[in-house]
Amino acid sequence: MRMTPSIRRRDWRLSLRARLVIICLLLVVTALLASNALLVTLLQRQLVDQLDERLRTAATAAARFPDTEAGTGATAPKVREAVERELTGDVYAARLRADGTVAQTLRPARGAPPRLPRLNAGAINARGVHPFQAAGDGNDWRVIAQPLPSPRQQQGTVSRGYGSIVVAGSLEPVSSTIRQLGLRMLMIDTLVLVLLGVIGWFAVHAGLRPLRRIETTAAAIADGDLSRRVPALAPTRTELGRLATALNGMLDRIEAGDTARAATNARMRTFIADASHELRTPLFGIKGFTELYRMGGMPERSDVATAMNRIERETARLVRIVEDLLLLARLDEDKTAPTQLPLRLTPMDLRTLAADALHDLKALAPDRTVTLTGPGGGPPLGAPVLGDEARLRQVMSNLVGNAIAHTPSGSPVRIGVGTDNGQAILELSDQGPGMTAHQATRVFDRFYRADTARGRTRSGGAGLGLSIVHSLVTAHHGQVEVHTAPGRGATFRILIPEHTDALSD
Repeated sequence: MRMTPSIRRRDWRLSLRARLVIICLLLVVTALLASNALLVTLLQRQLVDQLDERLRTAATAAARFPDTEAGTGATAPKVREAVERELTGDVYAARLRADGTVAQTLRPARGAPPRLPRLNAGAINARGVHPFQAAGDGNDWRVIAQPLPSPRQQQGTVSRGYGSIVVAGSLEPVSSTIRQLGLRMLMIDTLVLVLLGVIGWFAVHAGLRPLRRIETTAAAIADGDLSRRVPALAPTRTELGRLATALNGMLDRIEAGDTARAATNARMRTFIADASHELRTPLFGIKGFTELYRMGGMPERSDVATAMNRIERETARLVRIVEDLLLLARLDEDKTAPTQLPLRLTPMDLRTLAADALHDLKALAPDRTVTLTGPGGGPPLGAPVLGDEARLRQVMSNLVGNAIAHTPSGSPVRIGVGTDNGQAILELSDQGPGMTAHQATRVFDRFYRADTARGRTRSGGAGLGLSIVHSLVTAHHGQVEVHTAPGRGATFRILIPEHTDALSD
């Protein structure tokens, strides 16, 4: 079966541990090769320098024994002794004529002698007494040529071109030493690499243990356990510590987002079910009257008029629910896009809303005692804010309607207005049945019913009034509080940032 390129790449992919060990070994190999090459080069240079120094000394010593009878070899033993005192191994020494030809071999090489260039008087004078390298059969040689003094030079006169002494030392001992050193280095380096590979494998395995714990945690999270967290593997100043902290922070946000999304979905399902129920009631009423009319169940004109009045009321109720839903939708969009619900903000005083609410309550419920006070009691005070008067009137209207609908007939109502700690306060307090702590936390939820057994709800109507109150006040950068207890009534308090410039308007 033919494998695809992606499968082949996946088969050859190495683990992180293997890659780390291989990278470390490659770095060690590179360092060992570089250091060994430098050491071998320095040692070879030092050995060659030592050989050059011995060649120079041997050539100088050999030049002190000139051959007075060229070709006889009478002084050759003395020259040989002088050379062998300085040099060991394969050595070659010869006396050259002025034209560079060999006049006498003073110390023959063990094998083939070095292949020397033409060392006449000019070449020797050009080279000086500096050693040079010459090739041979099988190994290289280091060579030095030393001019010989003539008999006239010994008598105080100068005579050039008498000849020279050539001494050559084989580089085989140097090469052998370098080869043995290289072999030993290779053995030592191999042993070191094997030991480092084994130690590095286990060391990396131990070092990657925190990452394996992170992998285990990530696998558990992938399986759906969002409550799992990466343990504190290292101090936060280290890379693993920062990684664990970042992962835990990400997991916290993911879990919070998942929880919020689940709660939102649950609220959406509840909202859709409640909205469907609230919309269905007036629609069924309208549908029932229209079907009754179509079937001839309204023979009299008065019956038709009564049915039309009922249809009109149900239509008005339906329109109010739809308008409330649209308003809440626009307010929700306003949290991320402020232009969706533009507020006409102008300086105003909440005392105006409190006074109008007082008159509305007296007109709608003449049997109630309505008082206007400051926050919590005392005389009413000014409460300047920067707000949209129409929207804030809608807020107060919903609170008034809620108080009338869900408190006993004739129970007193108090309206408070004033400021406290930079906040303008507008509150409405009733003496109704009150709510439990759980009901108070959910009273601003859409379609929430605090007393479903009696078909009554603190939010009034379809259960959207207090939701609109909360959303509109929030749009004014304020907040709504509810203080209540069973049998002690409820106080709804609106707090909006005070706008002192409104005092001068």
